[in-house]
Amino acid sequence: MTTTHHPIAIVGAGLGGLTLARVLQVHGIAATVFDLEPSRAARTQGGMLDIHGDTGRRALRTAGLHDRFLDLVHPGGQALRIVGPDGTVRLTEEDDGSGDRPEVDRGRLRDLLLDSLAPGTVHWGRKASGARPLGDGRHEVRFADGSAVTTDLLVGADGAWSRIRPLLSAATPAYTGVSFVEADLHDADTRHRGAAALVGGGFFFSLGEGNGFLAHREGDGSLHVYTALKVAEDWLDGIDFADAAAAKETVLAHFGGWHESLRALVAEADGALVGRRIHALPVGHRWDRTPGVTLLGDAAHLMSPFAGEGANLAMLDGAELGLAVAAHPGDAEAALRSYEEALFPRSAASAAESAASLEQLFGERALDGLLERFAAIG
Repeated sequence: MTTTHHPIAIVGAGLGGLTLARVLQVHGIAATVFDLEPSRAARTQGGMLDIHGDTGRRALRTAGLHDRFLDLVHPGGQALRIVGPDGTVRLTEEDDGSGDRPEVDRGRLRDLLLDSLAPGTVHWGRKASGARPLGDGRHEVRFADGSAVTTDLLVGADGAWSRIRPLLSAATPAYTGVSFVEADLHDADTRHRGAAALVGGGFFFSLGEGNGFLAHREGDGSLHVYTALKVAEDWLDGIDFADAAAAKETVLAHFGGWHESLRALVAEADGALVGRRIHALPVGHRWDRTPGVTLLGDAAHLMSPFAGEGANLAMLDGAELGLAVAAHPGDAEAALRSYEEALFPRSAASAAESAASLEQLFGERALDGLLERFAAIG
């Protein structure tokens, strides 16, 4: 087995891991990122993200990338529309450019981070299979291809099912009770005019009791739809996603009394539907300080998406960890202690908000509660 040594090893080339590598680089500190994907172009990276001023945008400023980020922002993406199950528009807010949560395509944001790194920083096709301590804060990471690396500082940025987390915690993600079925409507203004008019230019909600539609307009003019259902954990197993027509029928059976304009968000979908269970780690997840290793992003605090903080917190985690390492040269334990002291309360607060939002959005007064929330903000 081939083993090489890297002073700082980051497992996972998502937004959090890449932000960490970038901030370290800004401070003249080299790090190596390992990712399971065979290349940066191996798959699409998901839909739009709203980048928050006090988390994601703060991280981009720390990384020296905020001005370049602004060039990627989707104009009009902060618009909002809320529609009742009967098709009645209950709230419309236009994007006047004054909001603090601009929308950006996740893939373009990831490319911004990747392009900012020195060549060779990211090692593709390296799927971590496990890790073990070697003593004195050093660790070994093993990969599915039979290779291994050793490191003085190991960072698990490898998402919900992290292979690094077991070094620190026995916690595993639990099903939240909600599943998504995702769909795309391409060339919406031309091919799906009714859906395009319904959703508008930004983010869209339509909620009933226990289910609903969430959607947003992508930068390329398509619509990405999340059909959300409060269902048993094994419900998705009963859907044959290879049969698009049958899958649509199964999903729409949960929306029998809904307006046809809303049902069309699934009925008119282009291509296959994709199912995804929503999992979360326990609110307040934390671990004892363990020499030479830590976590960030979903590996540290996986939560449901209903507070909109997952990607933003991952980026902030990466930026804050990078700053801590730079502030404590030669003292990894001081850096990790400083980072985790801020990480735990910050992530606990967001996870609690996310859990509360899930209960509200899929409870008995889902639509009214959502309208009241935005009225309070306004």
